[in-house]
Amino acid sequence: MPVKNFDILIQGGGPVGLACAAWCLQKSPEAKIALLDRNPINDADLASADSRGIALSHGSKLLLDTIDAWPTECADIHRVHVSQAGRFGRALMTREELGEDALGHIIRYRDIHLTLRQALRMIQAKSPNFVWQHINTDTITSNIQAKCVVHAEGGLFKTQDWVESGRDYEQSALVGLVEVENAAPYQAWERFTSEGPLAVLPSHYGPNILNLVWCGTPSSSQARLSLSDAEFLKSLQAEFGSRIGQFIKIQDRRLYELGLNYRKEITQGNEVWIGNAAQTLHPVAGQGLNLGLRDAYLLAEKLSILFSKSEDQKTATAIEVMLNDYAQSRKADRSATIGLTDFMARIFTSNLFPIVIGRGLALSALQWLPPVKTALARQMMFGRR
Repeated sequence: MPVKNFDILIQGGGPVGLACAAWCLQKSPEAKIALLDRNPINDADLASADSRGIALSHGSKLLLDTIDAWPTECADIHRVHVSQAGRFGRALMTREELGEDALGHIIRYRDIHLTLRQALRMIQAKSPNFVWQHINTDTITSNIQAKCVVHAEGGLFKTQDWVESGRDYEQSALVGLVEVENAAPYQAWERFTSEGPLAVLPSHYGPNILNLVWCGTPSSSQARLSLSDAEFLKSLQAEFGSRIGQFIKIQDRRLYELGLNYRKEITQGNEVWIGNAAQTLHPVAGQGLNLGLRDAYLLAEKLSILFSKSEDQKTATAIEVMLNDYAQSRKADRSATIGLTDFMARIFTSNLFPIVIGRGLALSALQWLPPVKTALARQMMFGRR
């Protein structure tokens, strides 16, 4: 089989890989780009795939709007209520405080995946040198050469074929859809329990059907998964309290193992790692995909500048310099986001009395110090710039 030469090879057809390809082609339609996608070519095969709710920040919406890749079905978050179960301290964040249309959005994973596929096809029509391969990556990379290789394979914690730095939180997330009596619209709740965060988030199914993310020890989570619906709802009500009203129905319960896995160096020679291929985070603040999309957008900007130059300027040295520059530009945002989610995942599961008191004081201080609360909210919405 003849060798094919490309400017950019993107490995991984999940949301981050698709977005990176779309932004690269939008900025450089003539670029020679190959996307290797393990997913089937037919969208129908993905329409019944992963239906868990994914948190996307308003900053991610603004980025995806640039390539017309925002799903039509989503649920907006206007208010976020953060508290400790059975302890003092709470904080309330609102869109009005930040002067934004929304604090964030909840979208089914499969919807963002399918919308990005559709957006890339529209851009593909104007990109004569773009090749989208729906084949097992391992079997075809031998006949492809590229000046720059982008790894966007992603994957969930403990399913990845690499482990570098991080920690196993010894937690599992039980996710599902829960029906609530008279829920407040556009409201997100995050309760920190002795085993981890318990979040109830809006969904596009209606104001009373909400996304549930209940983090706990693997044994507790497995036990909850095995409960009858009635027993599960009773346990959830006891843990969450009555602040949100009565939980009356649960469906589509599933478990995911949680941990932190990240690369200290995200570039090597002509290779670069983005999204979950660079860092896999705890979902406590819903930052994983948002950080990955920021990776993809900035990388596309850097690549488009380099590959708009003449052929003799696209040397191996120039590519390595550009990727090192990209890595430096992502350092502050990655460090802040990884550090924030790791800190929250660990500090809010400790039952040591001084830490419990400190958490309550921190949440209370957050409520009464608007500049600090605004800075934290903007980090979650837009990242560190």
